[in-house]
Amino acid sequence: MDRQQVLHQFMQLYALQPERLSKQVRIEQALRQAITQQWPSGLRLPSHRVLADAIQVARQTLALAIGTLLEEQLLTTAHGQGTWTCKPVTPPPDAPANVQLSQRAQRVLQGPGASMIQSGAFVPGIPDIAQFPMRKWRQLYASVTVPQNALLLSYSTGGYGPLKRAIRDFLARWRDIHCDTEQIIITDGTHNGIELCAVALADVGDTVAMESPCYWGARNVFTAAGLNIEMLPWRPEAGHALPATPGPVALAYLTGSHHYPLSVPTSAEHKQRLCEALSPTYVVEDDYEFNRDDHPNLLFDAHSERHLLVGSFSKMMFPGLRLGYLVVPRHLAGPMNRLRSELFREGRMLDQAVLAQFIFDGDLDAWCRRIQRDYLGRQQVLHDQLRSLPQVRSVSAPSSAISLCVEFEPGINDVAIAQSLLKEHLIVRPLSPVCASSDPRVGLVMGVGMLSGETLVREAQRLRRCLEPLLR
Repeated sequence: MDRQQVLHQFMQLYALQPERLSKQVRIEQALRQAITQQWPSGLRLPSHRVLADAIQVARQTLALAIGTLLEEQLLTTAHGQGTWTCKPVTPPPDAPANVQLSQRAQRVLQGPGASMIQSGAFVPGIPDIAQFPMRKWRQLYASVTVPQNALLLSYSTGGYGPLKRAIRDFLARWRDIHCDTEQIIITDGTHNGIELCAVALADVGDTVAMESPCYWGARNVFTAAGLNIEMLPWRPEAGHALPATPGPVALAYLTGSHHYPLSVPTSAEHKQRLCEALSPTYVVEDDYEFNRDDHPNLLFDAHSERHLLVGSFSKMMFPGLRLGYLVVPRHLAGPMNRLRSELFREGRMLDQAVLAQFIFDGDLDAWCRRIQRDYLGRQQVLHDQLRSLPQVRSVSAPSSAISLCVEFEPGINDVAIAQSLLKEHLIVRPLSPVCASSDPRVGLVMGVGMLSGETLVREAQRLRRCLEPLLR
C-alpha cells in the first residue's frame, strides 16, 4: 500500500466522523478504524506534517491523537524513524479442542450477531450520539452525586421509584399507554427485558413464535434460553403466514409500532389475527422504534393478563445507557420483579436517577421531537438515492426511525454485497440472515444515525455508486 492510498483512506475516514466532535477525537476514530479494519500491521505512516496538512489540522492536535493510539498500542514509534501500525491480535477462529461450549451457545455464535464495527457510514441501530445534549446529562449527574444521595450507590429494589413514575407519564404522552407504576420493571436494556420474559414465562423446549424478518438480538436471547423458535414471515400488505397445524406456543414475540428490520409501520390487526390463530400464553411486544403518532399499531393492552411491552432508551438517547423497561400484567409484576432481583442483582441507581430527572425536566420529549425530525430528513436523502437503483424492489418509506431497509429482487446475494460495501467502509446489515428458511427476501438494513448534513449527502451518493455495479 503506497503513501497516497494511506493518505486517501485516512482523509476519507476523517471526513466520515461527525463534525460536532473535536478534531482530535475525529483523528483518533479515523486512525483507529483504519488500523483495525483496513491497514495491515507494520504499515509505516506518512509524517505527522503530511497527515496534518492532508486534513488541515494543527500538528499539535494530530500529535495528541497519535499519542492516544500509542497508549492503546495501535501504533508504535521509534524516535526519528517513524510511526508504524500495530494491528490488534485476533484470536484464532476455531476454539481449542478442550473448550466445549453448550449447544445453545454454539447455535447463538453460528447465527448473525452484533457486528464488531459499531461506527461508520450507515451502521444500523445506532442513534445520533454526536448531537445528544451531553452537557445537560453531565449537569444532572453532578446534581444527584451528593453526600445526601449515598443510597443511590446501593442495590435497587424493583427500580428507582421516580424513574418508574417518569416512564409511566412518558408512556401516557407518547404511546397512549396508561399503566400503574407497579407494572413497570426497570431493565438493563432490551436484551435484559427479553431474557427476563424468556426465563420467567417459558421453559426449555417451549416454542416462541417470531416474525420473519426478525430482530437478530431477540432470536439470540431466545436461542440461549433453550426455546424452540418458529419464524413466521410477515408482509405489510398481507400479514403473517400462519402454520398449517400450529402447536402450543408459550410466547409470541412481535415488534411494536414500527417493524425492525423492515422499517415500516406494523399492523395491530395483523398481530391480533396471528394471536387468535396461535393462542400464545403470553404476547411480548418490542417497542424498538416509534414516533408520537403511531401508537394505534400497538397490540399491547396494559389491562390484559397476557400482554407485555419491552422498551429501551438506547435507541432514543445513546447505546451506552443500557436502561430499559418492561410493562407487565399486574399479576406478574411482583414475581418478575423478584426474579429479576435474584438473577441479575439490580443496581445503576445513579443512572436511573439522572434519567428520571432528564424526563421530568422535559429534556427527553424535546430531544425526541428534535431528533425524529432530523431522522425523517436524513431518510429522505437516502431514499432518493436508492429507489432507482437496478434490482431494487422497494425502499422503506422515509420515517422518523434510525433505520431504513432496501429490498432487492430475488437472487441477489445480499451477504456478499454487504461484505463488498464493508471494504469501502460502508457498514450495512444483510436482510436474508434474519429471515426464515421459507422467506426468500433479500436486501440491506442501514442506519441514518451516524451521518447528517453534507456528509450524509456525500456518503449516500458514494453508497449509490458502490451499489450500482454490485447490483448489475
